[in-house]
Amino acid sequence: MRPAAPADAAELARVQLVTWRTAYRSLLPAEVLDDWDTEAAVSAWRTAVVAPPTPGHGVLVALDGETVAGFSAHGPAELTADEDPFPGGPTAELMTLLVEPRWGRRGHGSRLLAAVVDLTSAAGTARLQMWVPEADEVTTRFLSAAGWAPDGWVRTLDTGGTPLRQVRWHTILDDERGEQ
Repeated sequence: MRPAAPADAAELARVQLVTWRTAYRSLLPAEVLDDWDTEAAVSAWRTAVVAPPTPGHGVLVALDGETVAGFSAHGPAELTADEDPFPGGPTAELMTLLVEPRWGRRGHGSRLLAAVVDLTSAAGTARLQMWVPEADEVTTRFLSAAGWAPDGWVRTLDTGGTPLRQVRWHTILDDERGEQ
């Protein structure tokens, strides 16, 4: 586990593509997955690593030996005008957490999640959230096992095909009383 480096951008794009093609084939339009623009994805991940939008944004990689097995990206949560800020303090968002399927069930996802919790907690974050496709049973089981729960917010994204319904999951980070 380590912070992503600019040289990891191609591997981040590769892991994203392989994982999305495996896990989201039934959720995303075929054009999104089959007409993947590798150069654009590599460029976007390189920018996320080299020039994040804020100091609170970060990308981490999980390694299996020397191979990038998965990654996560996090940053400050963007709340809508309808939402009140969490009264316990700032909210951060786990924007993505992907582990390439061939490396699944080896603890990479758990280590990535724990590292994001540690980093965001150290920065003063009180709550962590993640938008998850409603039909993504693997991620919802993973988050539930880690103590996360849906918070009642739902959004629908236009994917160019069937709309993608997402549920927001969250967890309250350790506070001064040691609760989570």
